[in-house]
Amino acid sequence: MPVSDEQRAAFWPQHFGNIPQWIALEPRIFAWMDRCCADYSGGIWNFYTLSNGSAFMAPDAGSDEKWSLFNSMNGNGGELSAEAAGIAVCLIAFSHHACRTECDVMTEHYYRLRDYALNHPECSAIMHIID
Repeated sequence: MPVSDEQRAAFWPQHFGNIPQWIALEPRIFAWMDRCCADYSGGIWNFYTLSNGSAFMAPDAGSDEKWSLFNSMNGNGGELSAEAAGIAVCLIAFSHHACRTECDVMTEHYYRLRDYALNHPECSAIMHIID
């Protein structure tokens, strides 16, 4: 479910406020997108909440626009929609943040977003990037 403009300010503290160093999540997601996507140069991102209690963000783009991502850590790449690209980089950022902070709640966010990704139409491409 997309987050409205009025609710954007509360997004991070509402969903991640009990996670250590949560304030660093958004810039780290931007950094992962920059690292994985040569064509990324910033821009507006949309926030989404999931019915399973997690949330993610994705770049705002045209519905047919594809993002070319390459994960140099595993050598995998692919063409993903903006939403799928956002899910992939959020999963990478969530995983690293969970390991860095050793926070069970962050780990839960990772697995909830992963559960959503497993049912996404671009599941194979997302899993290929994060594998």
